[in-house]
Amino acid sequence: MAKLSIRNVHKHFLVVPVLKGINIDIEDGEFLILVGPSGCGKSTLLNMIAGLDSTTEGEIVIGDRVVNDVSPKDRDIAMVFQSYALYPSMTVRENIEFSMKMRKVPKAQRDEVVARVAKTLQMDQLLDRRPAQLSGGQRQRVAMGRALARNPAVFLFDEPLSNLDAKLRVEMRAEIKALHQRLKTTVVYVTHDQVEAMTLGDRIAVMKDGMVQQFGTPEDIYERPSNLYVASFMGSPSMSLLRVHLKSRNGNHAVSFQTSEGEVTVDLGVAHNRAWDGREVIMGVRAEHFKPAQADDAGAFQIRVDLAEPTGADTFVYTQINGNRVALRLPPKPLRPVGSTCWVTLDTTVVNLFDSTTEQRLTV
Repeated sequence: MAKLSIRNVHKHFLVVPVLKGINIDIEDGEFLILVGPSGCGKSTLLNMIAGLDSTTEGEIVIGDRVVNDVSPKDRDIAMVFQSYALYPSMTVRENIEFSMKMRKVPKAQRDEVVARVAKTLQMDQLLDRRPAQLSGGQRQRVAMGRALARNPAVFLFDEPLSNLDAKLRVEMRAEIKALHQRLKTTVVYVTHDQVEAMTLGDRIAVMKDGMVQQFGTPEDIYERPSNLYVASFMGSPSMSLLRVHLKSRNGNHAVSFQTSEGEVTVDLGVAHNRAWDGREVIMGVRAEHFKPAQADDAGAFQIRVDLAEPTGADTFVYTQINGNRVALRLPPKPLRPVGSTCWVTLDTTVVNLFDSTTEQRLTV
C-alpha cells in the first residue's frame, strides 16, 4: 500500500494538450475515482500512473518515490482492464499465477497465493476452468485475482465493469467495494458512470477537458458541487438548474419561479444582502429537495405531472419550472397520473446557487 501524489501533470500529444495541470493527493489505502465523459483524459492519466504513457510535465509519486522514469513492472502496481485480457488456453489457476511464474516465484508460494486469492474472490470451485467456461462476472473476478496475486502498492482499474450487464455491474460493484474494505489497498478507478463513482470512492476527481473540475468526497461533490458542470454531471437524475433573480423577502433572500400552475416565491433562509438585489443566479435543485405537501402547508405550491417513472421505492415525477424539465423524487403512493396536479414544498436550505456568468458555486 502507498500514498499517491500527482503533481502538476501535463500531457501533450504533439501540440494538442490532453491533461492541463492535474494535482491530486490520496492517502495510503484510499479509493480514488477518476470520473468524467469520454475524452476528458481520465484513462490517459491512469496510463501515466501505470507507466504505459509518459508525462510531458509534472511528477507522479508512489509512496516516497517519483516514478516518472520507472518502468511499469517496477512501479509495484497492478492493473485491471476494461477487457478481461485473460489467456484463453490457460485455466483460472494458470491465469492467476502467470505473472508469478514469469518472476520465478517458487511453486509452493504460488499455490499459497492462488489459494488465498481464490478464497478472497470466492473462486475456489473455478480454478480448473478455462475463460470460455466462465460468465462475464467470473471472468472479471479472474482478472481481479490476477492483479491481487501481485499484492501491489496500488491497484488501477480502467472501467472494469462497462462490459457487464446492469445486474452484474451492481453485484461486481459491491464485490469491489467489499474487497477494498478487506484489503485497505490504495485504488485508482476510472469510470464514466457517476453512480459507480458515488458508491465506490472515498474521494472523487471530476474531470472535463483535461482538468479536474472538483476533487473531494462523494458527499461534497453531490451536495456542494463547485460549478455547473459538476452539478449537472453528478447525480441520477442530474441536478435541475433554474435561472432566477434574487430579491428581498422578510429580511432574507428569496427567488421566484414559474410553474404550470402559476408563479411561486420561496424564501432561501439566507440573510438579505442589498448589494445582491436583482442579481441573476442559477439555482440548483436535486429531486429529493422536493417533499409532498398539503395545500395549507407553509411554503406549499402546486405542480403538474408531465411524466411519472415508478422505480418501486420511489416515483420520479417530472414537471416544468421556468420552462425547464425538473425531476422530483416522491413516494410511490398516492399514484400521480400524468396531467394531474400535486402539492409539494422545496427545502431551500439545501439548494445551491451558481453565478450565471462564471458558472461557479456561490456562498451567500
